[in-house]
Amino acid sequence: MTATVTAFPWVPPFAQGFVRDLRIRWALEEAGLPYDVVLLAPGVTDSDGYRQWQPFGQAPAYRDEEVEIFESGAILVHLAEKSEALAPKDPAGRARVTTWVIAGLNSIEPFSVNVATLDSFHAGQPWVEGYRPVATAILEKRLTSLGKWLGDKDWLEGRFTAADIIMVTVLRELAACGILKDFPNLDAYLARGEARPAFRKAMDDQLATFRENAPA
Repeated sequence: MTATVTAFPWVPPFAQGFVRDLRIRWALEEAGLPYDVVLLAPGVTDSDGYRQWQPFGQAPAYRDEEVEIFESGAILVHLAEKSEALAPKDPAGRARVTTWVIAGLNSIEPFSVNVATLDSFHAGQPWVEGYRPVATAILEKRLTSLGKWLGDKDWLEGRFTAADIIMVTVLRELAACGILKDFPNLDAYLARGEARPAFRKAMDDQLATFRENAPA
């Protein structure tokens, strides 16, 4: 059975390339698993039917012959169980991948979003410049810990896994603010992830949909 992933037909330019169905497309491309993308028509996300699938009316939601789930981290953990391209077969190895998926979402992403959105969503607000040093200091502490773990490895667990999909897409949110230039190994890690053919395919497909459905 071909998996189904939901996505938005169009989002504003600042969000293009960052909507989280990208994570699922990337994982499915890495695993070589077939999938269909279902574009969410206006109003669908508020419908009772879709809310039964995705309670918050967001994208992506996912289903295959085994499950019907939502949240990108949960979907990636599920896909990692289906494909050795995304996680080792042994329980200990899969558990490590799950741990890093959750770490990316809980220990890095909230702090990266705090910094990344200061200029994109809160520009000009009087509290921003006072809060910026605080948010940046917390994020830098987390990035320092992540950089120490990564060291000179190419990937978090030595080989590419679903955990790297989460972490690379989280770090991409920081590209515009330039903070990764202070963490050369993380900056190089991000570049390695973005250079993978499966990432490029997933990104190109998402952006093509946005171009095709751009408002006149």
